[in-house]
Amino acid sequence: MGRIKPYQPVKYFVALTLAIGNNPANLYGDLEKLFSTIDTKSEMFDFDRFTSYYQSEMGKSLQKRIISFETLLPAEQLPVIKTATNEIEENFLSGGKRTVNIDPGYLTAARMVLATTKDFDHRIYLGMGIFGDVHYRYRNGHFRINEWTYPDYQQEKIIHYFEELRTLYMEQLKTLNADSLKKEES
Repeated sequence: MGRIKPYQPVKYFVALTLAIGNNPANLYGDLEKLFSTIDTKSEMFDFDRFTSYYQSEMGKSLQKRIISFETLLPAEQLPVIKTATNEIEENFLSGGKRTVNIDPGYLTAARMVLATTKDFDHRIYLGMGIFGDVHYRYRNGHFRINEWTYPDYQQEKIIHYFEELRTLYMEQLKTLNADSLKKEES
């Protein structure tokens, strides 16, 4: 029989897709209240190069950026977080349509998981109408894509961003575990 162990906290991030004229900084305060202080930001990139999925609702010339948060949190909070980011999106509706899309996820030493409301054969139900989608797997020193990984996440610069984020996460875990050990010893 396997022994049940506590799961290490994870590194949360959000992918922000923004309609033209939206400044991502307008969202930072709400996101920091939900997560914690922002500690990394990817470069903005042209999202229209990868899909037209959101254009009927959000228009053309969409921009995307990924940001991460300093405080490590439990992985099991992902459904609650996805629900909360959907509520933040509602604050930025214009004429009943979204002007911003917020996709939360988390990173561990072994994988990157995105939250979604859409069921599919490779997604695991997490509760509250939310599914987890393993977008990257860490193998041989690099994140590897899956056949279902979204095209914008297949960019080298985005994979590199997540590999750097993993390095930061591993440093944070090391510090967290060292601090926990010191508390146990005292």
